[in-house]
Amino acid sequence: MSADAPTTGSPAPTPVAKSAPLKPVGTLYRGREGMWSWVLHRITGVLTFFFLFAHVLDTALVRVSPESYDKVIDTYKNPFVNLMEIGLVGAVLFHALNGLRIIAIDFWSKGPRLQRQMLWAIVVVWIAVMVPGAFFMFKHTLELWFGSK
Repeated sequence: MSADAPTTGSPAPTPVAKSAPLKPVGTLYRGREGMWSWVLHRITGVLTFFFLFAHVLDTALVRVSPESYDKVIDTYKNPFVNLMEIGLVGAVLFHALNGLRIIAIDFWSKGPRLQRQMLWAIVVVWIAVMVPGAFFMFKHTLELWFGSK
């Protein structure tokens, strides 16, 4: 008799049916809120880095040629750049709020369990700050286009 054979008269165990793997939810990344916050955190970080790089370069120009610096700054005074500034503020704000969420996940014992709720909380805070902020940031451009009161 082999070592694997049952020694009692009990029937052989029945094979357990394997269930089909769950289909991914949403995207190729199989992510939900946590994955999208991860992606947005990286994108907003890179955008902020490139802004800071350009800002250091154009500010350094003031030491080389103040006249050239003034010309560069004048090119920034248009509606397209104003929209980019609003996008920059949105990116920095999301990156900062999500960074606080990541800190809470890492250092708070309830953080991993509440990460989804914290993400939705920062989305609400982000919208509450960005809507009036974007209006007041774009107000000057709106006045240029449509006239002031």
